[in-house]
Amino acid sequence: MSDSKTHSASTETGAWSISGYFMLILMLVLAILTAARVIGFASGDPLEDAVPGFLATIAALPVATVFIASGFYMIQPNQAAAINLFGSYRGTDRNHGLRWVWPWMTKTKISVRANNVVSEKLKVNDLRGNPIEIACNVVWRVADTAQALFDVDDYKAFVFVQIESAVRSIGSRYPYDDIEHHEVTLRGHHDQINAELRTELNARLVLAGITVDECGLTHLAYAPEIAGAMLRRQQAEAVISARKKLVEGAVSMVEMALNQLSEKGVVELDDERRAAMVSNLMVVLCGERDAQPIVNAGTLYQ
Repeated sequence: MSDSKTHSASTETGAWSISGYFMLILMLVLAILTAARVIGFASGDPLEDAVPGFLATIAALPVATVFIASGFYMIQPNQAAAINLFGSYRGTDRNHGLRWVWPWMTKTKISVRANNVVSEKLKVNDLRGNPIEIACNVVWRVADTAQALFDVDDYKAFVFVQIESAVRSIGSRYPYDDIEHHEVTLRGHHDQINAELRTELNARLVLAGITVDECGLTHLAYAPEIAGAMLRRQQAEAVISARKKLVEGAVSMVEMALNQLSEKGVVELDDERRAAMVSNLMVVLCGERDAQPIVNAGTLYQ
Protein backbone atom coordinates (compact mmCIF):
# COMPACT_ATOMS: atom_id res chain seq x y z
CA MET A 1 0.00 0.00 0.00
CA SER A 2 1.13 3.58 -0.66
CA ASP A 3 2.27 5.65 2.32
CA SER A 4 1.73 8.97 0.54
CA LYS A 5 -0.36 11.51 2.40
CA THR A 6 -3.14 13.53 0.84
CA HIS A 7 -2.88 17.30 0.49
CA SER A 8 -4.17 19.13 3.56
CA ALA A 9 -6.19 22.16 2.56
CA SER A 10 -5.92 25.25 4.75
CA THR A 11 -8.81 27.53 5.67
CA GLU A 12 -8.61 31.15 6.68
CA THR A 13 -9.71 31.99 10.23
CA GLY A 14 -9.70 35.20 12.24
CA ALA A 15 -6.63 35.92 14.36
CA TRP A 16 -6.48 37.39 17.86
CA SER A 17 -4.98 40.87 17.93
CA ILE A 18 -5.62 44.16 19.68
CA SER A 19 -5.40 47.80 18.73
CA GLY A 20 -1.83 48.98 18.48
CA TYR A 21 -2.81 52.49 19.59
CA PHE A 22 -3.75 51.21 23.05
CA MET A 23 -0.43 49.41 23.40
CA LEU A 24 1.40 52.51 22.12
CA ILE A 25 -0.18 54.60 24.89
CA LEU A 26 0.80 51.92 27.42
CA MET A 27 4.39 51.97 26.17
CA LEU A 28 4.52 55.76 26.45
CA VAL A 29 3.17 55.56 30.00
CA LEU A 30 5.90 53.06 30.92
CA ALA A 31 8.54 55.34 29.41
CA ILE A 32 7.20 58.31 31.41
CA LEU A 33 7.15 56.25 34.59
CA THR A 34 10.74 55.18 33.96
CA ALA A 35 11.86 58.76 33.47
CA ALA A 36 9.94 59.94 36.53
CA ARG A 37 11.44 57.12 38.62
CA VAL A 38 14.99 58.09 37.59
CA ILE A 39 14.40 61.80 38.22
CA GLY A 40 12.78 61.17 41.57
CA PHE A 41 15.54 58.85 42.70
CA ALA A 42 18.29 61.23 41.59
CA SER A 43 16.75 64.35 43.16
CA GLY A 44 16.07 62.76 46.52
CA ASP A 45 18.23 61.25 49.26
CA PRO A 46 17.38 57.57 48.90
CA LEU A 47 18.23 55.04 51.56
CA GLU A 48 20.72 52.33 50.83
CA ASP A 49 17.97 49.68 51.09
CA ALA A 50 16.03 51.36 48.23
CA VAL A 51 18.85 50.98 45.69
CA PRO A 52 18.12 47.30 44.78
CA GLY A 53 14.44 48.10 44.22
CA PHE A 54 15.33 51.10 42.08
CA LEU A 55 17.72 49.07 39.93
CA ALA A 56 15.11 46.32 39.49
CA THR A 57 12.52 48.89 38.41
CA ILE A 58 14.91 50.59 36.02
CA ALA A 59 15.77 47.21 34.45
CA ALA A 60 12.14 45.98 34.23
CA LEU A 61 10.58 49.04 32.68
CA PRO A 62 12.86 49.15 29.58
CA VAL A 63 12.41 45.41 29.10
CA ALA A 64 8.64 45.86 29.19
CA THR A 65 8.92 48.75 26.73
CA VAL A 66 10.98 46.66 24.28
CA PHE A 67 8.57 43.75 24.74
CA ILE A 68 5.60 45.92 23.79
CA ALA A 69 7.42 47.57 20.89
CA SER A 70 8.23 44.17 19.38
CA GLY A 71 4.55 43.31 18.91
CA PHE A 72 3.56 46.23 16.69
CA TYR A 73 2.74 45.84 13.00
CA MET A 74 0.87 47.93 10.43
CA ILE A 75 -1.83 46.74 8.01
CA GLN A 76 -2.77 48.89 5.03
CA PRO A 77 -6.31 48.92 3.56
CA ASN A 78 -6.98 45.74 1.53
CA GLN A 79 -4.05 44.03 3.18
CA ALA A 80 -3.96 41.14 5.63
CA ALA A 81 -1.45 39.55 7.99
CA ALA A 82 -1.23 35.81 8.67
CA ILE A 83 -0.25 35.13 12.28
CA ASN A 84 1.93 32.08 13.00
CA LEU A 85 3.16 30.60 16.26
CA PHE A 86 6.29 28.47 15.77
CA GLY A 87 5.08 27.33 12.35
CA SER A 88 1.46 26.84 13.39
CA TYR A 89 -1.15 28.99 11.65
CA ARG A 90 -3.14 31.02 14.20
CA GLY A 91 -5.39 33.05 11.91
CA THR A 92 -5.42 36.09 9.66
CA ASP A 93 -5.82 39.70 10.79
CA ARG A 94 -7.68 41.86 8.23
CA ASN A 95 -8.13 44.91 10.51
CA HIS A 96 -6.18 47.75 8.96
CA GLY A 97 -4.23 50.27 11.01
CA LEU A 98 -1.74 49.83 13.85
CA ARG A 99 -2.15 46.35 15.43
CA TRP A 100 -0.41 44.37 18.17
CA VAL A 101 0.10 40.69 18.96
CA TRP A 102 2.49 38.80 21.20
CA PRO A 103 6.08 39.40 20.05
CA TRP A 104 6.85 35.69 19.64
CA MET A 105 4.22 35.41 16.92
CA THR A 106 5.35 36.00 13.33
CA LYS A 107 3.38 38.19 10.96
CA THR A 108 3.29 37.47 7.20
CA LYS A 109 1.65 40.25 5.24
CA ILE A 110 -0.27 39.50 2.05
CA SER A 111 -2.15 41.80 -0.31
CA VAL A 112 -5.84 41.11 -0.97
CA ARG A 113 -6.10 43.86 -3.58
CA ALA A 114 -7.17 43.20 -7.15
CA ASN A 115 -4.35 42.30 -9.55
CA ASN A 116 -4.41 42.73 -13.31
CA VAL A 117 -2.49 40.29 -15.53
CA VAL A 118 -2.19 40.36 -19.32
CA SER A 119 -0.93 36.99 -20.51
CA GLU A 120 1.64 36.54 -23.23
CA LYS A 121 0.54 35.69 -26.77
CA LEU A 122 0.27 31.92 -26.97
CA LYS A 123 0.22 29.84 -30.15
CA VAL A 124 -2.55 27.26 -29.92
CA ASN A 125 -4.27 24.94 -32.40
CA ASP A 126 -8.02 25.59 -32.45
CA LEU A 127 -10.70 22.90 -32.71
CA ARG A 128 -10.02 22.42 -36.43
CA GLY A 129 -6.24 22.32 -36.00
CA ASN A 130 -5.56 25.82 -37.30
CA PRO A 131 -2.69 27.56 -35.46
CA ILE A 132 -3.87 30.76 -33.77
CA GLU A 133 -2.42 33.37 -31.45
CA ILE A 134 -4.38 34.10 -28.30
CA ALA A 135 -3.92 36.20 -25.14
CA CYS A 136 -6.19 37.32 -22.31
CA ASN A 137 -6.53 39.82 -19.48
CA VAL A 138 -7.34 38.52 -15.99
CA VAL A 139 -8.35 40.46 -12.86
CA TRP A 140 -7.74 38.30 -9.78
CA ARG A 141 -7.35 38.68 -6.02
CA VAL A 142 -6.60 36.59 -2.94
CA ALA A 143 -9.81 35.39 -1.30
CA ASP A 144 -8.37 32.94 1.25
CA THR A 145 -5.00 34.05 2.65
CA ALA A 146 -4.31 30.72 4.37
CA GLN A 147 -4.63 28.77 1.12
CA ALA A 148 -2.55 31.31 -0.82
CA LEU A 149 0.32 31.21 1.71
CA PHE A 150 0.33 27.58 2.82
CA ASP A 151 -1.30 25.43 0.12
CA VAL A 152 0.92 26.46 -2.82
CA ASP A 153 4.60 27.33 -2.90
CA ASP A 154 4.25 30.65 -4.78
CA TYR A 155 0.67 31.73 -5.40
CA LYS A 156 1.59 34.43 -7.94
CA ALA A 157 3.58 32.01 -10.09
CA PHE A 158 0.74 29.51 -9.68
CA VAL A 159 -1.71 32.08 -11.08
CA PHE A 160 0.45 32.75 -14.16
CA VAL A 161 0.83 29.04 -14.96
CA GLN A 162 -2.89 28.34 -14.56
CA ILE A 163 -3.82 31.31 -16.76
CA GLU A 164 -1.66 29.92 -19.55
CA SER A 165 -3.15 26.43 -19.14
CA ALA A 166 -6.72 27.74 -19.15
CA VAL A 167 -6.15 29.90 -22.24
CA ARG A 168 -4.66 26.94 -24.11
CA SER A 169 -7.62 24.78 -23.10
CA ILE A 170 -10.21 27.32 -24.25
CA GLY A 171 -8.33 28.04 -27.47
CA SER A 172 -8.27 24.36 -28.46
CA ARG A 173 -11.90 23.78 -27.50
CA TYR A 174 -13.53 26.04 -30.13
CA PRO A 175 -12.85 26.97 -33.75
CA TYR A 176 -11.49 30.41 -34.52
CA ASP A 177 -14.33 31.21 -36.90
CA ASP A 178 -17.23 29.44 -38.62
CA ILE A 179 -19.89 30.53 -41.07
CA GLU A 180 -21.27 27.30 -42.46
CA HIS A 181 -22.05 25.33 -39.31
CA HIS A 182 -23.09 28.19 -37.00
CA GLU A 183 -20.96 26.88 -34.13
CA VAL A 184 -19.73 28.73 -31.06
CA THR A 185 -16.46 30.37 -32.11
CA LEU A 186 -13.67 32.29 -30.44
CA ARG A 187 -14.15 35.30 -32.69
CA GLY A 188 -17.93 35.48 -32.76
CA HIS A 189 -19.02 34.64 -29.18
CA HIS A 190 -16.89 36.80 -26.90
CA ASP A 191 -19.27 36.86 -23.93
CA GLN A 192 -19.68 33.08 -23.83
CA ILE A 193 -15.96 32.41 -24.28
CA ASN A 194 -15.00 34.94 -21.58
CA ALA A 195 -17.54 33.50 -19.13
CA GLU A 196 -16.28 29.97 -19.73
CA LEU A 197 -12.68 31.11 -19.33
CA ARG A 198 -13.51 32.76 -15.99
CA THR A 199 -15.29 29.61 -14.78
CA GLU A 200 -12.32 27.43 -15.69
CA LEU A 201 -9.83 29.79 -14.06
CA ASN A 202 -11.82 29.86 -10.81
CA ALA A 203 -11.92 26.06 -10.82
CA ARG A 204 -8.15 25.88 -11.34
CA LEU A 205 -7.25 28.59 -8.79
CA VAL A 206 -9.53 27.52 -5.94
CA LEU A 207 -6.66 25.39 -4.61
CA ALA A 208 -4.63 28.55 -3.97
CA GLY A 209 -7.51 30.58 -2.52
CA ILE A 210 -7.60 32.85 -5.59
CA THR A 211 -10.78 34.20 -7.17
CA VAL A 212 -11.09 35.70 -10.66
CA ASP A 213 -13.35 38.75 -10.86
CA GLU A 214 -13.06 39.44 -14.59
CA CYS A 215 -11.31 38.06 -17.64
CA GLY A 216 -11.47 38.39 -21.40
CA LEU A 217 -9.51 37.76 -24.58
CA THR A 218 -7.30 40.68 -25.57
CA HIS A 219 -5.67 39.20 -28.67
CA LEU A 220 -7.01 36.68 -31.15
CA ALA A 221 -5.59 36.11 -34.62
CA TYR A 222 -4.43 33.40 -36.98
CA ALA A 223 -0.76 32.53 -36.75
CA PRO A 224 1.39 34.42 -39.28
CA GLU A 225 2.12 31.31 -41.38
CA ILE A 226 -1.57 30.87 -42.30
CA ALA A 227 -2.90 34.39 -41.77
CA GLY A 228 -2.82 35.26 -45.50
CA ALA A 229 -4.61 32.10 -46.60
CA MET A 230 -7.22 32.40 -43.89
CA LEU A 231 -7.82 36.06 -44.77
CA ARG A 232 -8.56 35.08 -48.36
CA ARG A 233 -10.85 32.32 -47.10
CA GLN A 234 -12.74 34.77 -44.91
CA GLN A 235 -13.08 37.17 -47.81
CA ALA A 236 -14.38 34.38 -50.05
CA GLU A 237 -16.91 33.31 -47.42
CA ALA A 238 -18.03 36.92 -46.98
CA VAL A 239 -18.47 37.30 -50.76
CA ILE A 240 -20.45 34.05 -50.96
CA SER A 241 -22.67 35.11 -48.08
CA ALA A 242 -23.27 38.53 -49.67
CA ARG A 243 -24.05 36.95 -53.06
CA LYS A 244 -26.49 34.58 -51.42
CA LYS A 245 -28.36 37.46 -49.80
CA LEU A 246 -28.33 39.36 -53.10
CA VAL A 247 -29.78 36.45 -55.06
CA GLU A 248 -32.45 35.80 -52.44
CA GLY A 249 -33.48 39.47 -52.61
CA ALA A 250 -33.46 39.49 -56.42
CA VAL A 251 -35.63 36.37 -56.65
CA SER A 252 -38.08 37.90 -54.20
CA MET A 253 -38.26 41.13 -56.21
CA VAL A 254 -38.72 39.30 -59.55
CA GLU A 255 -41.46 37.16 -58.07
CA MET A 256 -43.21 40.24 -56.69
CA ALA A 257 -42.94 42.03 -60.06
CA LEU A 258 -44.40 39.12 -62.02
CA ASN A 259 -47.23 38.63 -59.54
CA GLN A 260 -48.20 42.31 -59.61
CA LEU A 261 -48.07 42.44 -63.43
CA SER A 262 -50.29 39.40 -63.61
CA GLU A 263 -52.76 40.55 -60.93
CA LYS A 264 -53.20 44.03 -62.41
CA GLY A 265 -53.37 42.74 -65.98
CA VAL A 266 -50.73 45.14 -67.22
CA VAL A 267 -49.36 42.66 -69.75
CA GLU A 268 -49.82 39.01 -70.63
CA LEU A 269 -46.57 37.08 -71.04
CA ASP A 270 -46.14 33.58 -72.36
CA ASP A 271 -43.55 31.24 -70.85
CA GLU A 272 -40.79 32.27 -73.25
CA ARG A 273 -41.19 36.00 -72.63
CA ARG A 274 -41.65 35.41 -68.90
CA ALA A 275 -38.34 33.56 -68.86
CA ALA A 276 -36.65 36.36 -70.79
CA MET A 277 -38.03 38.94 -68.38
CA VAL A 278 -36.85 36.95 -65.39
CA SER A 279 -33.39 36.65 -66.95
CA ASN A 280 -33.17 40.37 -67.64
CA LEU A 281 -34.35 41.32 -64.14
CA MET A 282 -31.88 38.94 -62.50
CA VAL A 283 -29.03 40.42 -64.55
CA VAL A 284 -30.06 43.94 -63.57
CA LEU A 285 -30.53 43.13 -59.87
CA CYS A 286 -27.51 40.85 -59.40
CA GLY A 287 -24.99 42.59 -61.64
CA GLU A 288 -22.05 44.41 -60.10
CA ARG A 289 -22.35 47.28 -62.60
CA ASP A 290 -25.30 49.39 -63.63
CA ALA A 291 -27.19 47.84 -66.55
CA GLN A 292 -27.35 49.74 -69.86
CA PRO A 293 -30.95 49.43 -71.16
CA ILE A 294 -31.72 48.89 -74.86
CA VAL A 295 -35.08 50.32 -75.97
CA ASN A 296 -37.06 48.04 -78.27
CA ALA A 297 -38.99 50.29 -80.74
CA GLY A 298 -40.77 47.40 -82.40
CA THR A 299 -43.17 44.76 -81.12
CA LEU A 300 -42.43 42.50 -78.23
CA TYR A 301 -41.82 39.53 -80.57
CA GLN A 302 -39.41 41.24 -82.97
